[in-house]
Amino acid sequence: MAKYVFVTGGVVSGLGKGITASSIALLLKSRGYKVFMQKFDPYINVDPGTMSPYQHGEVFVTADGAETDLDLGHYERFIDEELNYTSNMTMGKVFASVIEKERRGDFLGGTVQIVPHVTNEIKAKIYEAAKTSNADIVITEIGGTIGDIESESFLEAIRQMRLEEGYENTLYVHTTLVPEIYGSGELKTKPTQHSVIEMRGVGLQPDIIVCRTPIMLDDNLKNKISMFCSIKPNCVISSIDVTNIYRIPLIYHEQGIDEIVLDHFNLDINKINLKEWEKLVKTTDNLKEEIEISLVGKYVELHDAYISVVEALKHAGYPIGVDVKINWVDSESLEDSNVDLKKVFKNSKGIIVPGGFGSRGIEGMIKAAEYARVNDIPYLGLCLGMQVATIEFARNVCKLEDANSTEFNPLCKNPIIDLMEYQKQVINMGGTLRLGNYECVLKEGTLAYEDYKKESILERHRHRYEFNNKYRELLESNGLVFSGINPKADLVEIIELPTHKHYIACQFHPEFKSRPNRPHPLFKKFIEVAKKGK
Repeated sequence: MAKYVFVTGGVVSGLGKGITASSIALLLKSRGYKVFMQKFDPYINVDPGTMSPYQHGEVFVTADGAETDLDLGHYERFIDEELNYTSNMTMGKVFASVIEKERRGDFLGGTVQIVPHVTNEIKAKIYEAAKTSNADIVITEIGGTIGDIESESFLEAIRQMRLEEGYENTLYVHTTLVPEIYGSGELKTKPTQHSVIEMRGVGLQPDIIVCRTPIMLDDNLKNKISMFCSIKPNCVISSIDVTNIYRIPLIYHEQGIDEIVLDHFNLDINKINLKEWEKLVKTTDNLKEEIEISLVGKYVELHDAYISVVEALKHAGYPIGVDVKINWVDSESLEDSNVDLKKVFKNSKGIIVPGGFGSRGIEGMIKAAEYARVNDIPYLGLCLGMQVATIEFARNVCKLEDANSTEFNPLCKNPIIDLMEYQKQVINMGGTLRLGNYECVLKEGTLAYEDYKKESILERHRHRYEFNNKYRELLESNGLVFSGINPKADLVEIIELPTHKHYIACQFHPEFKSRPNRPHPLFKKFIEVAKKGK
């Protein structure tokens, strides 16, 4: 029988619920338990797939093709488990499912209500995750904060789960803020007290309170929170500000949060193995060198839009003792003819162009790809970064001056990038891209084959437009190598330039599979070459 941990937030957003949930999951997994994670988002969108990156940051894609919240990236990086469609549920998805059932007549003419129909749907998604994952413990993060009107149905559902599953099978972790007042230097517990009062108002009593705070709470403050919030003093956990998020699980472990959870569930407190994680923290705290990589993107004002890319770059630096610093370059700014690219990329040892949608800033990305190619600067293109690289090569090497993508210019005469026939009939935007894992067969003797050291790989995709095979022979005859192909549909997955120091681009998103203790091969080689260039 599965056990359930629910992580909620209070006072303000951004306290680190996702990192808290991930840290608890990591500690429980390190004690030998099978864990699974979920994120419930209260917005009415069915998923974040059609949302602007400025609104919600990166869209993280699971192996089975679900477009999900960026917190799932934290989950996968911490627990090193592939999650799936049951790991992210939005209120929009819940409502859509309930309405679909009502239209089919599943409710037998009854009045459809928030309780029980919507809350039953939410609980069903939690139980489904437990069943399909076969996990010992399911950790579910509830998005938003206590008091948000959008979250009320989720909170009611997890309140009901304690009645259904029992106290010993459900545990509530509440993250709050204990701020330091400037001038007095005092830590204030009142926001936490009021947040718990708000939580009790919806029928929930926290079992553990995780306090975001600049310094460790002393016994007096813990006792105060304990008394006003009706929990044991040892269940008040300090979540201090750190520069290295990978330290958080160790900080929680030192305070015994994993033992508290297992004791609550009446589960054996198995011996913990954190050697690999401790080694990771030691490594990341003692990086000897710095190198700069330019990230040329469309949404650079919000760094969360590229969080998995940034993490993958950093992961690649860890084994070789390199701290990767990002030079954030707005691709639209490069379109100005007066911009000095040499000055923009002056300190950068590599250029990466990540994914994106729409025509804004595309010509700037093309200029960045050209600059990297002409000046023999290590280049890594991801999804859109591969498309702009092929367009640039077609224009400037193959002399097809009007080469473009039909996404950016539907009437272009040389559509190097184009829609596949089945995509031309698609009307709805949401969930209709090429999503999730697809096979890619690598060509022996290429950089891609050398990086992966295998013939066949599975990588995650999120795009609608593809390389147009009508131009493959022309580009190949001019020196571009197509080193990775999807065998089922004969689609180009990886391109590279063998005459270049390191120039490679892929149609998929390798950043989603990178782990802090196991960097992705493409990122690993990219940073290794960039370091040598330094």
